[in-house]
Amino acid sequence: MLRGIVRIAGKDMKGQQELSHALTEIRGVGHNLANAFCKPIERELGIPPTTKVGSLSDNQIASIEEILRNPAKHGVLVFLLNRQRDDETGEQKHVIQSDLQFAVRQDVEKEKTMRTWIGWRHSIGQKVRGQHNRTTGRTGITVGVLKKAIKEQKVAAAKAAQEKAPASTTEKK
Repeated sequence: MLRGIVRIAGKDMKGQQELSHALTEIRGVGHNLANAFCKPIERELGIPPTTKVGSLSDNQIASIEEILRNPAKHGVLVFLLNRQRDDETGEQKHVIQSDLQFAVRQDVEKEKTMRTWIGWRHSIGQKVRGQHNRTTGRTGITVGVLKKAIKEQKVAAAKAAQEKAPASTTEKK
């Protein structure tokens, strides 16, 4: 029997999807990591990556979630994990879903409190990783400033100022 919706790691997925594609819908799991997860799932549980998610049993889903929570223990390569040498614990781990959002938010707040360059850029809402910001990423009223129009306004203001100047200063006897 094929279920219509299956919940894996806190994410609802369509039952018609293949396992390898369904894993990419989990926040923190991309294509490469999903393929890397499929190898221990196939090796330990005997579930091929082309299996439809709706045909999995509850025990199989629980086992898949265990592999997603502790990938380093199940043979997933360390460089694919998003928390290599975690700051707090020092261990190799991978966080997904809401834990990932919370960890990123905590990292940004830590940078802000340490007053690092990255934290300072985050606090003023600027780009952090060295991108250009003179012409891209503009928000608010500064979008679409035309230098030509500004120059024309300055020239018009200068002419108006000359016309208003007193005549006695321009005439000489």
